[in-house]
Amino acid sequence: MKTRPYLSLEDVKKIAAAAEAEAVANQWAITIAICDDGGHLLWLQRLDGCAPISASIAPEKARTAALGRRPSKAYEDVINGGRTSFLSAPVLKGMLEGGEQIVVDGHTIGAVGVSGVKSAEDAQVARAGIAALS
Repeated sequence: MKTRPYLSLEDVKKIAAAAEAEAVANQWAITIAICDDGGHLLWLQRLDGCAPISASIAPEKARTAALGRRPSKAYEDVINGGRTSFLSAPVLKGMLEGGEQIVVDGHTIGAVGVSGVKSAEDAQVARAGIAALS
């Protein structure tokens, strides 16, 4: 039988705290979503002042990164590169930059999705959260 790492509640809390700290340090009102490798939501946190729609977008970015095993920006790039038919891909709804997969020992164990500021800034917050696991 094979074994692999997985996200514990303690891990999720570390990621969320680091992501929140990055957002607060930059005065960004964002939503943080963390999911497991199957795209199931484990954490959702909307900071004060963040637009309500971000609470729907962030989990979808995380889910896309987890299920696709790559940053959600990869799908945005494919679509912007002209392959608009990819918009019909089933299940994936968060094909925008800001979803980053969590990789441990070569295994994608989940993802962080962030929404609320510019896409590159969303991704920055997600990566800051993930870095807390190191």
